[in-house]
Amino acid sequence: MIEWPDLTLIALYLVFLFVVAVRGIRRKEIDGENLILAGRQLTLPAFVATLVSTWYGGILGVGEFTYRFGLSNWLVFGVPYYLAAAIFALFLAERARRSTEMTIPDRLSKFYGPAATVAGSTVLIIITLPVAYVLMIGVLVNLFFNLPVWVGIILGTVFSVFYVMTGGFRAVIRTDLIQFTLMFIGFGVLLLTAVTSLGGLEYLRENVPSGHFTASGGNSIGYIALWYVIALATLVEPAFYQRCFAARSVRVARRGILVSILFWIFFDFMTTSCGLYARALLPELENPVAAYPAMAMKLLPAGLLGIFLLSLLATIMSTVDSYMFLAATTISHDLIWRFRRFEESRFKYYTALGLIISSAATILIAISSNSVVGIWHDFGSVGTSALLLPLLTSYWGKYKYSNPGAFLSILLSSLITVSALLYHRLIGSGGYLLGIEPIYIGLTVSVIIFLITRTPKSPHRQQDR
Repeated sequence: MIEWPDLTLIALYLVFLFVVAVRGIRRKEIDGENLILAGRQLTLPAFVATLVSTWYGGILGVGEFTYRFGLSNWLVFGVPYYLAAAIFALFLAERARRSTEMTIPDRLSKFYGPAATVAGSTVLIIITLPVAYVLMIGVLVNLFFNLPVWVGIILGTVFSVFYVMTGGFRAVIRTDLIQFTLMFIGFGVLLLTAVTSLGGLEYLRENVPSGHFTASGGNSIGYIALWYVIALATLVEPAFYQRCFAARSVRVARRGILVSILFWIFFDFMTTSCGLYARALLPELENPVAAYPAMAMKLLPAGLLGIFLLSLLATIMSTVDSYMFLAATTISHDLIWRFRRFEESRFKYYTALGLIISSAATILIAISSNSVVGIWHDFGSVGTSALLLPLLTSYWGKYKYSNPGAFLSILLSSLITVSALLYHRLIGSGGYLLGIEPIYIGLTVSVIIFLITRTPKSPHRQQDR
């Protein structure tokens, strides 16, 4: 159980967040570029820390999947995302950094006009709401403090965003540097404790089902392949674009992503190993989502337990603050400012308003949700089918959608994908409509509309690539 050394560590962490918020109030830089991109001065260490911690918030989902399917976690939630991130680094990072845009909708506006921009911004707001991550905070608060999950969801949301409201992207970077450090320390402590107190590979082989050491973990090839398609959402991932836009140079943007992949591989080694130890130590665990916390409470003494709890909180909160800020800036910059053109001095106000709206929406959806992996699947399906081709054709190739075509592609692909997902949730009995994954239907619609409406890029647009 939680004891005073653990509570002290948590209190110190919350004090740190409060200090970041106070520093944000005192800052005078309130124009859009400083608020959203920290003046485009992101250094390599800061780039790596903020990207690594932001993109790895689904820690309880990773624990659940590893507990149930073993090493397959690496094949499903590791390799496809490493590959997609490498593609981004090699083919998109330079183009993104050399552009003058501040957001993905800026790119859509430049190539496809206002209608496609509004449609794309709406999709981005929906897919950047950190629903899965505040749900995980709610689960943690319930496990450690025996409070209702909905209370944890509300508290987690509030503590994750109040400092962003005053400090903008600089506050996100500042907290991510600490959260990056905590996530590695916490899982390093848990893994070392497990190895020294339980044993090494031989212990795992004796106490973990043999199927957990296979590549598929019992999952079908089709299911595994699906996640390689969903991982293409990385190519429309607003957190990647924001950090590339904010990087000090092209070199920082490209190298930062490649270095981040190495950190993700190492962190996946620790989390997957801990998931296997949890399966061996707690074979009858009722709720696999609690695999890591339950293992920590059984193995770690007071103090070390607090460090690990902070690791979990930091890993999740680093994602919550980043994505909530992205949703808020999409509301303030890409919807309100784009059509009202308010003064630069009002950016903080409208971004704060965006944070309130996105926080409220996140809390409501999270309270009504119960599956972290399900949220990843659904949000990833919608974002990839709606935005992948319109965004990529703006960077690559001689052709792009026509302006009406881009709007129709984003609108119809997202609506059809959402409809197919809702059919499965509300009506379908054990399968999807026609037995086809919604993301494939949405992408097919997007391809068809591109082939029908494609138009050559102007010489100016081709140079812009």
